[in-house]
Amino acid sequence: MDGIEAHWLWFAAGLILAGLEMVVPGVYLMWLAMAALATGVIALVALPSLAVQVTSFIFLSLIFAFSARRMLRDRPIVSSDPLLNNRGGRMVGQTALVTQALVSGSGRVKVGDSEWIARGPDAAIGERVRITGNDGSELLVEPVALIAKGDPAGEA
Repeated sequence: MDGIEAHWLWFAAGLILAGLEMVVPGVYLMWLAMAALATGVIALVALPSLAVQVTSFIFLSLIFAFSARRMLRDRPIVSSDPLLNNRGGRMVGQTALVTQALVSGSGRVKVGDSEWIARGPDAAIGERVRITGNDGSELLVEPVALIAKGDPAGEA
């Protein structure tokens, strides 16, 4: 080939794809970049025709992408904070103040400085409830007994 050799084009394509991987969200261009760099190595070592180079790029892209998909499916990346983007999930166990009476299982509660739609047993305004879970943006609550009715340890 006259001018630039094919392996340099593949190396350049691989580096451009790797650079785009850093700019574009997702993790797909990385596998194409690896395939382009591997095709560049094949073009440098074996000097195949253009058709063989393109075919090897396509197959290597598929192999890298599906291998990564399988690897990530079998060994998913575990977050150090699984509730990071689950605001309702982070509130489980906290107590809230009823601001709109829970009637027929629905009302509003105040947690911190924000109000949330809540579902749970009927409760009057001003009562304290404990958050037991969430369903989307709705909090699931139950009444809190501030003073125990009977002390089992104190009974004889």
